Amino acid sequence: MNTDLLTLFDADEATMRKHVAEALSGSDDGELFIEHAQAESLMFDNGRLKGGSFNTEQGFGLRAVAGEAVGYAHAGDLSVAALKRAGEAVGAVTKGYSGSYAAAPQRTNKKFYGDENPIGSPTFEEKVKVLTDIDAYLRGKDDKVRQVTASVAASWQVVDILRADGHRVRDIRPMTRINISVIVGEGDRQESGSYGSGGRVGFGDFIAEGSWRYGADEALRQALVNLEAIEAPAGTMDVVLGSGWPGVMLHEAVGHGLEGDFNRKKTSAFAGLLGQMVAAPGVTVVDDGTIDSRRGSITIDDEGTPSGYNVLIENGKLVGYMQDRQNARLMGMQPTGNGRRQGYAHVPMPRMTNTYMLGGDKTPEEIIASVKKGVYAVSFGGGQVDITSGKFVFGCTEAYLIENGRIGAPIKGAMLIGNGPDAMKRVSMIGNDMKLDTGIGNCGKAGQWVPVGVGQPHLRMDQVTVGGTKA
Repeated sequence: MNTDLLTLFDADEATMRKHVAEALSGSDDGELFIEHAQAESLMFDNGRLKGGSFNTEQGFGLRAVAGEAVGYAHAGDLSVAALKRAGEAVGAVTKGYSGSYAAAPQRTNKKFYGDENPIGSPTFEEKVKVLTDIDAYLRGKDDKVRQVTASVAASWQVVDILRADGHRVRDIRPMTRINISVIVGEGDRQESGSYGSGGRVGFGDFIAEGSWRYGADEALRQALVNLEAIEAPAGTMDVVLGSGWPGVMLHEAVGHGLEGDFNRKKTSAFAGLLGQMVAAPGVTVVDDGTIDSRRGSITIDDEGTPSGYNVLIENGKLVGYMQDRQNARLMGMQPTGNGRRQGYAHVPMPRMTNTYMLGGDKTPEEIIASVKKGVYAVSFGGGQVDITSGKFVFGCTEAYLIENGRIGAPIKGAMLIGNGPDAMKRVSMIGNDMKLDTGIGNCGKAGQWVPVGVGQPHLRMDQVTVGGTKA
């Protein structure tokens, strides 16, 4: 596959540069975004290969930015004729507008992942064998297993970005993922458990036998724990959050509220609070797209800005937002490398990469021992958040009672309910075991999905509302 996507058009590079410059004349910013993407997924369910897909797509998006207005046109046809039509469409926002085209992003030689396309290796037959082996392994491990679902997925995305000033950058982004879920039952009762991992790497260790056995064992362990779980209590109590994936609550309850567009429009609970304490002392939250091979990492964002390590909350104080180019300019700030889009048919907007809380000085054992009566939330499923108010609701997929400083019975049906800014002020102990998730995060915003990472250490949060099924 030719990764120089500009050569796929029916014109030379000089002609393409001329057309892009003309189309964006008079704008404040904008670019030609060209994409070629491939994706494959295989799903093994209930003893057989139940689904498989492979797709390839390519196209371009042309964007013109004029003040707060954005003109955007896209096409799957990589031709000069299509580009000219797109230029006429986006020109509507610059008609009568005389902007000063923003300076190009700084270049970087840093790369946080390789270029290799992971789809072709291992082969289709080898992937199916891995899924078959996972199914057989779990069914042979415990007679309570009633259903096994395993899947592998890979993608390879090439993006080429050309600006009106001639600045051009390219990024090649691999991705792989494996997911395992299992349903166990005893009598009429059934419960489930799951495990997934992935990143911007080839399949390699992810589907090596030692790796998938660990994932299968974890999915089964969680399912068996849930099979023994009792009804969750309801009320206000101290909560301990586990490390790693529970950072998804931080991502939703706080992360979205720190994206630049919500704050520029003053629809975020954090709007206008720069420099103020928005979390407990000791709480430091960063968004970091520069971690090698991580699912949420990007060498450059989808506007061509290099990814960054961005401190958002420092020792409890709000010190920054995540910005794309347009919102940064309108707010008098600098872009932070967070302008992301799902694909060529979508406009970029401020989005998270890998968002996590830094570690503190307490051991997990100290934190759990400090709670007389509460809940230990090890893993979360889905949640809902209102950006404007900061209110959130999260369901626990693995949780336990804490009684007199010790982990007690597993519970099911526990929901954590609160308000993001308020919840951050309830953090009273921060663990020394900061961990990122295993590489399974996807984030939705305005109908667009992008891969992300989350993370945190063990945390104690005081007097959190827990919704349960037992009063």
